Amino acid sequence: MINDYIFILKAVCHTLTQTSSHQVLICRNYKGDVDMSEIDHFFTLLMQQEEEGLLCPVMSHGNVHFLWIKHSNLYLVATTNKNSNASLVYSFLYKLVEVFTEYFKELEEESIQDNFVVVYELLDELMDFGFPQTTDSKILQEYITQQGNKLEVAKTKVPTTVTNAVSWRSEGIRYKKNEVFIDVIESINVLVNANGSVMSSDIVGSIKLKTMLSGMPELRLGLNDRMLFALTGDKGKTTVTMEDVKFHQCVRLSRFESDRTISFIPPDGESELMSYRINTHVKPLIWIESVIEKFSHSRVEIMVKAKGQFKKQSVANNVEIRVPVPSDADSPKFKTSTGHAKYVPEKNLVVWSIKSFPGGKELLMRAHFCLPSVENHETEGRPPITVKFEIPYFTVSGIQVRYMKIIEKSGYQALPWVRYITQSGDYQLRTNT
Repeated sequence: MINDYIFILKAVCHTLTQTSSHQVLICRNYKGDVDMSEIDHFFTLLMQQEEEGLLCPVMSHGNVHFLWIKHSNLYLVATTNKNSNASLVYSFLYKLVEVFTEYFKELEEESIQDNFVVVYELLDELMDFGFPQTTDSKILQEYITQQGNKLEVAKTKVPTTVTNAVSWRSEGIRYKKNEVFIDVIESINVLVNANGSVMSSDIVGSIKLKTMLSGMPELRLGLNDRMLFALTGDKGKTTVTMEDVKFHQCVRLSRFESDRTISFIPPDGESELMSYRINTHVKPLIWIESVIEKFSHSRVEIMVKAKGQFKKQSVANNVEIRVPVPSDADSPKFKTSTGHAKYVPEKNLVVWSIKSFPGGKELLMRAHFCLPSVENHETEGRPPITVKFEIPYFTVSGIQVRYMKIIEKSGYQALPWVRYITQSGDYQLRTNT
C-alpha cells in the first residue's frame, strides 16, 4: 500500500449561505507525490455526490484518488496517485480511529486540537513512506505518551517490541499468579417471518483471551474435532461450515495448516484470538407468539407468549422482549407470569424484562392499552418483536476448547479458565399487523 497524504478534516456548515466547506485540522505528507492543495477538490466532489445521493468511498480528481471514512464530525482522508490496495488503505484508516480513540477516549475535533503533538507523533509511527508500521496501541503507548515532558525521554530508548519479531508482546512481563481466561462468545442473528418460518439465520462467534502470563510463553489451543474439520475445509456429517474466519496476527498459520494446532505467543492482557461466522439454520432459542386484539377502536390488548427452546439445564439471563405498540396508545396495564413489563412511549414499545428464563419454560405477558375514540386511519408499519438474552455455559455451534497448553522456559504452572456464552445478535420476529 502506498499513501501520499493522510488528512483529518472537519466539516463546516455556513448557516447564512446554506453551504458547507471544510477545514484541515491536521495532515501528514509521507511521499510528496501529491500536492497538498488537491484536498480542496475532495469536499467539492463530496458535496456533488451528496446532492446526487450517490456517495462513493473512493473519489478521483485527475490522477489523484481520495479514499475516506467519516467518524463523528471528522473526515479521515488518504490520497494517492498510485493503484493502491484499497482494502489495506481502509484497514489503516479504521486502525487510525481505533488508536486515536485508545489515546483520547473520544475522536473528535477537540481531541485533535488539544493533542497536536501526540497526533503527529502517532502519524509518524503508524506509517513510514506510505507503508503501515507499528499499529498496536498498547505498544505505541510504551513510548508515545500524552505527557510532553516525558515524550523526549521516552523516545531515547525505543521498545524492543518495535523491532522484535513478536511485535505484539513486550519482554520482561511478570505476574505473581499466571492465568489465562478464554471466552467463547457466539451471537445469534435470526429473522422469523409472520408465519413462523425462519427467513435467515447465522452465528457470529469469537474466541477472546485475557492473558496474565509472565515471560514469553507459547500457547497451544485445541478445539473439538467438529470445529477443526470446519476450519480446515474437511467435510463430514457432523461438520459445520465456517466462513470469514480471521485469526489474530500472533497465530502461526503455517503450523495450523500443517497439523491443525492453534499455536501462538499471546498479547498481554485482552485480545481477540479468532472470529468466525457460521451460515446455518438456527432454531430460535426463545420463541415468541403474539396476539393483538382491538376492541371498538377504544382499547387494545396484547398477549405475548415466550418459550425457551433450549436445554432445560440452561438458563437465559437478562432477557428483554421488546414488543411494538400503536403510537396513539396510552393508559397501560400489565400482567406477567414472570418478570416485569414497562411502557416506553418515546419508542412505542413495551419492554418485558426477565432476569432468569429457564429452558423449556413458557412465560406469558398481557398488556392493555386505551386508544383514542377517533380512529386513526393512518396505516402504521408494524415493527418486529426483538429479543435480547444471554445464555452462559452454552454454544449453538458446539464449539469446545479441548485443551490449553502453556509452555514457558521457566516452567511455571498456569491456570486456564474457559467460559462459554451464547447471546442474541440481530434477533427479530415479525408479527401480523
